[in-house]
Amino acid sequence: MSFPPFHWWRTVFFLIPLIGLYTIVLGVLSLVGGLFDRSGHWSHRCAQWWGRAILWTSGVRLVHHGTLPPEQQSVVFVVNHASIYDTPIVFTALPRQLRLMAKAALGYVPFIGWHLSRSGHVLVNRKNPGASIFKKMQRMVREGACLMVFPEGSRSSDGQLKRFKPGMFLLAIENKLPVVPVSIRGSRVVMPKGRLAVWPATVDVYIHEPIDTSAMTREDARELAERARSIIDAAVHPGQPGSAAT
Repeated sequence: MSFPPFHWWRTVFFLIPLIGLYTIVLGVLSLVGGLFDRSGHWSHRCAQWWGRAILWTSGVRLVHHGTLPPEQQSVVFVVNHASIYDTPIVFTALPRQLRLMAKAALGYVPFIGWHLSRSGHVLVNRKNPGASIFKKMQRMVREGACLMVFPEGSRSSDGQLKRFKPGMFLLAIENKLPVVPVSIRGSRVVMPKGRLAVWPATVDVYIHEPIDTSAMTREDARELAERARSIIDAAVHPGQPGSAAT
């Protein structure tokens, strides 16, 4: 009879209970603080603490490459997605007021969903997005926040980048917001899709130069999506054929 590996036991009996505790405690702090701070800034600070606590507990170390845009500038960060750990990685690696774009169903998840619903994040009903997204984007810009999105839509199962959906890039163009590609390399080692075990690892985060959208039109959205995907892929898979930064 073979026993599960050490990291399975560590994940199930140590990490998951601790991450659950972090989520409940910081979720409550976020909700209570949100009653007094409607801007979402306090709630996002709680999300940053949540992300840092998860990475520290899991033994994940980040190495940063590149420079963030000026703090007062609202941008759209587009990030590749290969692990459930990508969200705490983003909260830790990008010290900006971030607002996530996520599916509306997440708003019903206890603590995490309540936090998303009350702190200015852009929750989207994919079957009927509606004009409300544009209004939420404008509010985000007024508050000096940045949007963060995983344009693949879901986690990659094999580490290869999937097609980037152009809808997010269309919103960036319509709101004249720069697009900043961000490459996360190594997070799949920590916890890939379909594996219930966390491995400590070093993860590289590459922040690329912003792409100006001020002169773009709606017709440029698909080309912008491919350009951002190419830039991200070049850092995630250096030297791989077809991965050339632009």
